[in-house]
Parts: sequence; structure tokens; C-alpha cells
Amino acid sequence: MISAEDAMKKPVPAPDADSAALWRGLRDGVLLLQHCGDCHHVQYYQQGMCRQCSSENLSHKVASGRGRVHSFSVVHRAPGPAFKADVPYAVLLVDLEEGPRMISTYVGGKPEDVAFDMDVMLVCEQIDDRTTLPRFRRA
Repeated sequence: MISAEDAMKKPVPAPDADSAALWRGLRDGVLLLQHCGDCHHVQYYQQGMCRQCSSENLSHKVASGRGRVHSFSVVHRAPGPAFKADVPYAVLLVDLEEGPRMISTYVGGKPEDVAFDMDVMLVCEQIDDRTTLPRFRRA
């Protein structure tokens, strides 16, 4: 059984060997994408191999931080007590300029201002000493 105190804590990412560079980059204010040296596929979220060709010849490169809203949903009912103060908020599916899509949330404006094909820019939001989350604002 989860205690009331634990229910009020938002989950935080747990970096692993594959994703550690991503989380370090976000702490430094940049989004790192993996680039395959063999097939040139660009991917987000980090893995030990290329999702396109299974190569392990991957390198991290700084992304532009620019993207476009492919889809979105406005959350009006908190998924748990820890998110109650955040509603309403917009969850975005963003087409990054480099190709991959990523899911994140909208900051810096009202959720009802979000629109399909809206240009957005990465915001690195530090939530504690160890964790910085990628968010997006209107570009």
C-alpha cells in the first residue's frame, strides 16, 4: 500500500547505462539525440543499439531543440494526487526538427493555446539536484 506521503511524490526518471547521456545533457541545458554511424538514423529515446539497423555504432549529438506539435491532449483530471495542482496541462507529441518524435508537456502558456503544427522550443526544467526534464514552449 502506498502511503499518502508517497502518493504526493511525482515519479522521476531513473537513468540507466543507455540513457545516462540524455539526462546529463538535459542538466546541461541541451537535448542529446543518438545518431547511427552506419544507417544515419536519428533516435530518441536512447538505447544500446539503433532501432533501424541494430548497429551499436551510435553517437550523441546536440539537437536544435526546435520542433512542431504533431498531436496533443489537454489533461483535466490528474492521474494521481501528485499532479492535482498541475491540471489542466497539455501533453505534446512533438516532431523534432531532426526527425524523431517525443512526448513531453507544454510550459509557458495556457494549455488551450496549444495547436496542431505549432512551432515549439525545448525548455530544460530542473526539478531537483539530479533531474532536469525536457518540456516545450511556443517558439
